[in-house]
Amino acid sequence: MADGDITAGLRAALERDDASLRLRAAMDAGTRPDDVFIEVLVDRCAVEPDFFVRDMLTWALTRHDTAKVISAVLPELASPFPQARSQGLHTLSKIRDPDTWSAITPALLHDEEPSVARAAWRTAAGLVPDAERTALAAALAQHFGRGEIETRRSLSRAFVMIGEDARPTVDRAAESDDEDVRVHALATGALMDDPDAGFEGAVGHARRVNALRTAPTVPDAAAGGDTPDAAEETGTPGV
Repeated sequence: MADGDITAGLRAALERDDASLRLRAAMDAGTRPDDVFIEVLVDRCAVEPDFFVRDMLTWALTRHDTAKVISAVLPELASPFPQARSQGLHTLSKIRDPDTWSAITPALLHDEEPSVARAAWRTAAGLVPDAERTALAAALAQHFGRGEIETRRSLSRAFVMIGEDARPTVDRAAESDDEDVRVHALATGALMDDPDAGFEGAVGHARRVNALRTAPTVPDAAAGGDTPDAAEETGTPGV
């Protein structure tokens, strides 16, 4: 069968209405890899609506020639379509080729689309060279307190992946004047201490720590402060 017929058949199978059939088509493409499938799989990643099918598309790509897949995926990182960027990043995170580190640009790390930023953080944390870990942590710290819980969880997990080189950055953020930033950084530090802990539990712990830090200081009677008992004894009206 000619290459054109093969790619046309895969493209048609990936455009079926039934997600289970699309999933099977992607699985088949990974089970019997062929270089002519790469472009079709990459194209479908940008538009596939089903999460499980998208993940299977990425798996199928990882079964193909790495250099050819990377060449096909890299242009997706500059796509105007957020899903193309995020899935391109997701694929690179699975391939884990250290040479693709330079493709994770500041524009991707600070992408306004949360799904792209999350994918960029995860991919960068998995690819970052040792010498760049501190700099990456500083870049990611700009996003403490950003977005909904899924976004915050992703950022914290990226710091866990970076490791102890990120600790000073996290500790500085934990002293921020912004409460959202402070609590998120405290939760991240807790997660770094116990990576197996759930993010929600780490946030709960961070809120308790933050509350203790910001609680009003009770006046010390020895320092001349009026305690309730002292006020009662002197006849001073209680507050």
